[in-house]
Amino acid sequence: MPGNAGANRYSLVAIILHWLIATMVIALLILGPVMTGMGDDDLMLKFDLYQWHKSLGISVLLLTLVRIGWRIMKAPPPLPVAMTRRDILLARTMHALLYALTLAIPLAGWVMVSTSPLGVPTYLYGTVPWPHLPVSGEAAEAIAKTVHATLAWGLTILAAGHILAALYHQFALKDGLLARMFPIGDPRP
Repeated sequence: MPGNAGANRYSLVAIILHWLIATMVIALLILGPVMTGMGDDDLMLKFDLYQWHKSLGISVLLLTLVRIGWRIMKAPPPLPVAMTRRDILLARTMHALLYALTLAIPLAGWVMVSTSPLGVPTYLYGTVPWPHLPVSGEAAEAIAKTVHATLAWGLTILAAGHILAALYHQFALKDGLLARMFPIGDPRP
């Protein structure tokens, strides 16, 4: 079928990075409210959850940098020819915002951890020490905390919109767009 995006898939590297980052982001969006809502009854569990959150957040930051580099080196497949200019603009804007947020949120978290008066060290996945940024101050911590939480809510809304748009293309438009990012097979209905 002309304009069938299923025949023009993303590279395997892009597909793996997409789903790895998406899985980590979902875990972070669940873990964040869980750990911040915990009391101090089990401080060791709370510490472990914070360490996992920080580990996943730094991983998202680093993998997003790799993903952006890969996208610069290898252009994505063309969009379906039936997409309107408005839809193309929306898709490009959504992708740019997703990239921006998966960079900004971990950076804000890193600033928040670095400026915390608690001075809790970060160990990626319980083993690799991760340095604090050379910033300090209660004001910086408060700003970073607000930015981190606000952008996380924005990412939640944007990710939901991204998923709904993919499902709309899959089941309403049936243009094969989702197949471009599916790891295996052809998910056309």
